[in-house]
Parts: sequence; structure tokens; C-alpha cells
Amino acid sequence: MKNHLFLLGAIVAEVVATSALKASDGLSRGGPTALVVIGYALAFWLLSLTLRTIPVGIAYATWSGLGMVLIALAGWWLYGQRLDGWALLGMALVVAGVLVMNLLSPSSAH
Repeated sequence: MKNHLFLLGAIVAEVVATSALKASDGLSRGGPTALVVIGYALAFWLLSLTLRTIPVGIAYATWSGLGMVLIALAGWWLYGQRLDGWALLGMALVVAGVLVMNLLSPSSAH
């Protein structure tokens, strides 16, 4: 269970870092740029800890899939980016895929 918390932390750190990447204006603003560097470093460190017990394919699919969905939502909420029906459908399919891999696939056993 602890490794799943590390994975959740990695996802949150990556979402924060990527959101700050937009705010950094090409890494030209100090505060957001520092958040980018710290966030990505924390994300990769936490992801590396998860790989002690979670298979790399499952961990990366979960990290990248849920990260993508959360970044799309952050772009909508923070930057007013539009999410149309097709985007929402795609996001739902990504979440469904992550759930299938984690809950039903024997490859997620560790």
C-alpha cells in the first residue's frame, strides 16, 4: 500500500510541475521554474520508489495516464482551456484503461 501512496505522490508532483511549466513562461520566471524543477525531481524520485514492488509497465501507465487526465483538468481550471466532449471521452477511456490494468490484469500482481 505504501508504494501506491508513493505513486499517487509522484502523480501529484508531476501535475504540479507541469502546471507550473505553463506559468514559468519558457522557464523565464523564477518561482514557477523552481516549482517545475522541484516537482519533476520529486515526481521521478517517488516513481522510482514505486518500482520496488509495482511492475514498471503498470506504474508508468498509471502515472502517465492519470497525470494526463489531471493535467487536462488543471489546464481547464487554471488556464481556461476548453475540454470538449471528445476530450472528456478520451479522458474517461484513459481512466478506464488504468482501472482495468490495475484491478483486472494479472500483470499488476506484485
